[in-house]
Amino acid sequence: MAAKDKSSWVQKTMAESDAMDLEPHVFQHKNPEDVAKSLKASTEQSNRRKSSPFRSAMSMLNFHINRSGRRLAKSQKKVLERAKSHLRALFGRPQKPS
Repeated sequence: MAAKDKSSWVQKTMAESDAMDLEPHVFQHKNPEDVAKSLKASTEQSNRRKSSPFRSAMSMLNFHINRSGRRLAKSQKKVLERAKSHLRALFGRPQKPS
């Protein structure tokens, strides 16, 4: 798949996914807590998700991290990885061991 086609596929999936309706630029926040709060709010308000709010939020976060690949700055990847812990805490889920 050509790079342009792949980029279009990712953008289309992020925009039209049944997972949830996202706040614009949610993955560009510099504070992991802000990312987690936004994802939580989006999943709880969305009528388009197919699974639980926690699973939808975590799936979208992982999808973004994985699909961004090398284009994602290391500093922003750290923010998004930390957002996972905040997301687990917001949903009252046990934290993964470090």
